[in-house]
Amino acid sequence: MRTSYIDPSADISMDTEIGEFAVIEAEAKIAAGCRIGHHVIIHRGTILGSNTVVGDHAVLGKLPQLAKTSTVEQKVLGPLKIGANCQIGTGAIMYAGTTVDEDTMVADLASVRENCRIGKAVLIGRGVAVENNTSIGDFTKIQTNAYITAYMELADHVFIAPMVTTTNDNFMGRTEKRFALRKGATIKRGARVGGNAILLPGVTVGEESFIAAGSIVTKDTPPGQVVKGVPAKPLRPVPEDELLPK
Repeated sequence: MRTSYIDPSADISMDTEIGEFAVIEAEAKIAAGCRIGHHVIIHRGTILGSNTVVGDHAVLGKLPQLAKTSTVEQKVLGPLKIGANCQIGTGAIMYAGTTVDEDTMVADLASVRENCRIGKAVLIGRGVAVENNTSIGDFTKIQTNAYITAYMELADHVFIAPMVTTTNDNFMGRTEKRFALRKGATIKRGARVGGNAILLPGVTVGEESFIAAGSIVTKDTPPGQVVKGVPAKPLRPVPEDELLPK
């Protein structure tokens, strides 16, 4: 006996595979060839492209629940839109208002907040947190347990190593002027950030920069340079054979 709940207004392809105890809310749209795991919750209006696989216990299209002290402005959000051939891992949580292009993987226990734009063939690794209003370019890889703060911009072919921490508020919640200055890092095309590095608010990591593991980036980094240290400083050019094709 089937034990899932599917709202009658949901538009689901006939060949969709749906596990036990799944919940699919009103006006969700699921294209051909999708597989939905056990105990998955697909919230109202969520759109899944063809051949997308959703792991057990994933939650898609969740609405934000803000604390009373939160400074995030609550807005009406559009549906979560996930493109074709994507993989959503076990226990992943993805919020309404976000769009995901095709061939992207959001791994187990990762979370992606509202109003994000995730490009094509992106990897968001296990346990990664992507906060609201962040843009991630095509072919970018974000490894296990990295923290991508709100209001960040990551270009195409960026690499973020495990445990990287990014920040967006130099005042850490004090003073009203912080609202006008709140901004995460901007990471340009082909830049690489090593494990446990920390990026301070508003810095720009230059195109093809290489940030050594454990560095603290307090200022913009020049393009095509290896930078390291606390605070991070330019060391030498990135080797020619490591650069992306133009």
